[in-house]
Amino acid sequence: MIETAGPVSVRRQCELLRVSRSGLYYEPLATSAEELELMREIDELHLKYPFYGSRKVGVVLRARGFAANRKRIQRLMRLMGIEGMAPKPNTSKPAPEHTKYPYLLRGLSITRPNQVWATDITYVPMKDGFMYLVVVMDWFSRKALSWRLSNSMDTRFCVDALQEALRLHGNPEIFNTDQGAQFTADEFTTVLRNHGIAISMDGRGRCLDNVFVERLWRSLKYEEVYLHAYEDGAEARQRIGGYLRYYNEDRPHQALGYQTPDAALSIVRSAPHAARSLPFSALLTARSGAGRGGVGVERTLAVDLLTARFWAGRAGAGIRAMRVSNRSSGAHPKKRSAALVPSSRVT
Repeated sequence: MIETAGPVSVRRQCELLRVSRSGLYYEPLATSAEELELMREIDELHLKYPFYGSRKVGVVLRARGFAANRKRIQRLMRLMGIEGMAPKPNTSKPAPEHTKYPYLLRGLSITRPNQVWATDITYVPMKDGFMYLVVVMDWFSRKALSWRLSNSMDTRFCVDALQEALRLHGNPEIFNTDQGAQFTADEFTTVLRNHGIAISMDGRGRCLDNVFVERLWRSLKYEEVYLHAYEDGAEARQRIGGYLRYYNEDRPHQALGYQTPDAALSIVRSAPHAARSLPFSALLTARSGAGRGGVGVERTLAVDLLTARFWAGRAGAGIRAMRVSNRSSGAHPKKRSAALVPSSRVT
């Protein structure tokens, strides 16, 4: 923007643009190895104790031998884009001119793919620096739909990840984000509005409103990022891309009945009628393909449902028999067996 060999002097150009000449000649220093190590420690503490603010993080780090006062911790946490989830007085609001949207997921049952997508940004440490990672996730299947790496916290790489997810997987009904400036920016929300997608945003400082993406960050960092010191962005991009493929295609998820996200989606889409009549957990215990002895997925699910109903009937008959036995023996109603009372209500 400023030409050093032009007809207008550098001084005059800086005056017209209202920038200082010292800033023009400034060359930023590379982040030191000691500061990178400190940032990694902060990141690990935040993953383990997301409710720790800068004070407690500083106390823990000083106990570990780091020279870190509170101002330094605050500066690095701002740089990494993280903060404690505890409520704070007079909370600062990034990009106050951006529109904030309400949180739409409270009490909502997630019952199908593409019902709710979510996104978030996390810090990725490297050997000689750091980058930022954004991922778009389908809440129903936990599948990572798209992702991007960037060396800055701008909006562009978030928009690129969103547009790729929409192009490859269609449109969700609701899209959930936090209130970061990248996601409240008009450039990002315009894409969602143009596709007719409802926008939901977490409460300020409430990281658990986006709990499934936060859980992905924990898995990614402990199973991949912290095990390798990436030499550069190219290596980080290659290895993180490989991990996310593994996460979608090969890593079993306890919440999905130990199915992978891709397998869970395949099961649900191959048995749409059963999906409407059975709970998600019953769907995911079925096997895709031929099933048991050549029986199809839907028929297998129907057999499982009939078996469940049979045992529920047996249990109900047993309870009724015990009630009759208690009445015939003259037992006082309040002294009947505690086995008849649901365990959650036994005191």
